[in-house]
This record gives sequence, structure tokens and C-alpha cells, in this order.
Amino acid sequence: MRNTVSILAAAAVLTLGAATVVAQPSGYTGPSNASGASQGAYSGPSAVALMTVKDLLDKGRDDQHARLQGRIVSHDGGDRYTFEDATGRITVEIDDDDFPVGQTVSAETRVELLGEFDKGLRKSEFEVDRITLLP
Repeated sequence: MRNTVSILAAAAVLTLGAATVVAQPSGYTGPSNASGASQGAYSGPSAVALMTVKDLLDKGRDDQHARLQGRIVSHDGGDRYTFEDATGRITVEIDDDDFPVGQTVSAETRVELLGEFDKGLRKSEFEVDRITLLP
């Protein structure tokens, strides 16, 4: 009986450990949906303004929707990344399921981010809803 309890406890620890590994973000150099299902997304024209990081930080309003074009240059932990264009850098929040399915995004990949500006008193960030790879 005691061995059975020990074996069950060990199995539970291994199962929880495996679940923890799956739940951790895989980083910006290759995240994809865990389900592997293809997501559909609109890819036509948008009325959401294309902005630079500098313009967004200088003139952007809280909760303003915007598009940014540039590169995701670093993964800063969790769902936080640093985005850069020719005018500056901004912290962006990207959920793993917002990365393009089946496509790798590296620090050299040009992307367009569609999302919402979160302007705070001490720090501002951009909450990403969709990432599109650019040629």
C-alpha cells in the first residue's frame, strides 16, 4: 500500500511538472498555438492608424487603437516583449496565441502589430491583438 501511494504521488508530481512546462510561454522565437489549429484573420485594409513608436508615446491616448511596424527585438519574460521601429522602443504585451500559427518570429522578422495603447503615468505599453509578418 505504501509503495502504491508513493508511485501515485510521483506520477502526480510528474504530471504537474509536465503541465507547468506546457503552460510557460515559449518565447518570441517560435511560439504557436498549443492546439495547432489554424486561426483565420482579416488581412485587408484597416482604418486603424499606422503610427511610429515615437508618435504613439508622444501623442497617443490611453485605449487608442494603433498599428506599429518594426521588429520584436527581445522577450522580457512572461508575455512582455520589446518592440522597436526606426523611432524608438516600447514594451508590448503579446499572448502566445496572438503569434502567427506555424510561423517563427525572430528579432530580424519585420512585423505589423495591431493593438491598443495602454498609457500610464509612469509607464506605457502596447497590448497586441494581432501580429502580421511583413515581407
